Amino acid sequence: MNDSTADSDSQRNPLTEKLDLKTKLAYGAGDLGPAITANISVFYLLIFFTNVAGIPAGLAGTILMIGKIWDGVNDPLVGFLTDKTKSRRWGRRLPWMFYGAIPFGILFFLQWIVPQFSANQSENIWPLFWYYVAIGILSQAFYTVVNLPYTAMTPELTQDYDERTSLNSFRFTFSIGGSILSLILALIIFIKISDRQQAYLVLAAVCTVISILGLYWCVFGVRDRILAFEAKRILVEEPASLPFGEQLKIVFSNRPFLFVIGIYLFSWLGVQITASIIPYFVVNCMALKESDVPTVLIAVQATALLMLFVWGELSKKVGKKVVYFLGMSLWIIAAAGLFFLQPGQIVLMYVMAVMAGIGVSTAYLIPWSMIPDVIELDELQTGQRREGIFYGFMVLLQKFGLAFGLFLVGNALQISGFKESVAGSPLPIQPESALFAIRIAVGPIPTVCLLCGLVLTYFYPITREMHAEIMLKLKERQEKKGG
Repeated sequence: MNDSTADSDSQRNPLTEKLDLKTKLAYGAGDLGPAITANISVFYLLIFFTNVAGIPAGLAGTILMIGKIWDGVNDPLVGFLTDKTKSRRWGRRLPWMFYGAIPFGILFFLQWIVPQFSANQSENIWPLFWYYVAIGILSQAFYTVVNLPYTAMTPELTQDYDERTSLNSFRFTFSIGGSILSLILALIIFIKISDRQQAYLVLAAVCTVISILGLYWCVFGVRDRILAFEAKRILVEEPASLPFGEQLKIVFSNRPFLFVIGIYLFSWLGVQITASIIPYFVVNCMALKESDVPTVLIAVQATALLMLFVWGELSKKVGKKVVYFLGMSLWIIAAAGLFFLQPGQIVLMYVMAVMAGIGVSTAYLIPWSMIPDVIELDELQTGQRREGIFYGFMVLLQKFGLAFGLFLVGNALQISGFKESVAGSPLPIQPESALFAIRIAVGPIPTVCLLCGLVLTYFYPITREMHAEIMLKLKERQEKKGG
């Protein structure tokens, strides 16, 4: 009787069991810190550089570009190293999150300090530039250290096609929820604290604490499930590991993976260009106050949060492609409409913010739920699981694109005559050329990006039926090895 029970337990595959609510919540919490810090950085870092630190827009865009490029470069390296990490106590991914959480938080906070290297503002610009470049590089490195292993855990927690969509719904509930929380905090702090520099410091400090706590919740909450996966994985005899360069060739010969890269790149290029320019649009084009910026952003993010589970359920019935098309179509209409908005059309602005939020939720959900399917196709073709490599290079190319986009936005503002300012001084009135550049960045540019994403999604080859066939063949291979 006991032998039978033991044999039954040994045959039990925890990855075929449904994830419990506790594990899903813990996994979702892992994206809370990266989402909060990334959200605040995307929405406010460029305008912080130009309107608080007094850095010209072109140099501010260059700072962000350098950080993003380095972030992209270290992604595949960290992904490769996490694939090779061995820890009986933590598995492959969790040690990186455990030891990287606190440095990640501290470096995020240091981005919002404005050191005074000289009493002369013009002489202070270049030392500030190099300070923010150095902190940006270190901050992005530790962002990768905690975030990339986290994203690579999805296929290790479940192998069920629809369960992964559910898991990503929890992840992005915390992600968008964290983004909304950070905006609510920004709204409260900006109203309570009139000094712009002090307000940003307080906001950064609060977000740092929340971010670190969220990462540790994830580490301890998913540990049992991850270790169960590791115990099963190390029992399977894997082929000899291929050299890094050879692995890259295989990764980029995976045709569906190239489609996912493109879909993600264009989706998030649209998201982040819009996010970085919205504060300028609200203040300069719509003639509102800085304290009004968080309410507009909350309208976008709150809608995206509410739509996540709607899209998650709908994708089970109509598929990921249809969901992506529906969401992006509404966002394209909103992005085009923003270009024509005039001061006083506040209600229309919020309507378009809601429409954009509906599309933003699909940009969060769909590309990330496609990647695990691509990884299984690679496993079927090569016999190896290389989640870290795939996730690393997906984010690498996405960040190169974003770096270029932010560089263009910053330099376009400077070329158009945008006037920067320092903390304590009133915001200058911008010339018509700068206002037109802001409108181009908030409307037509994201529209083009989203249309490119739709074209790639139409040709994406992995359907639910194809994924089921892949999983059947993988199961047959494992049964042969077990036999």
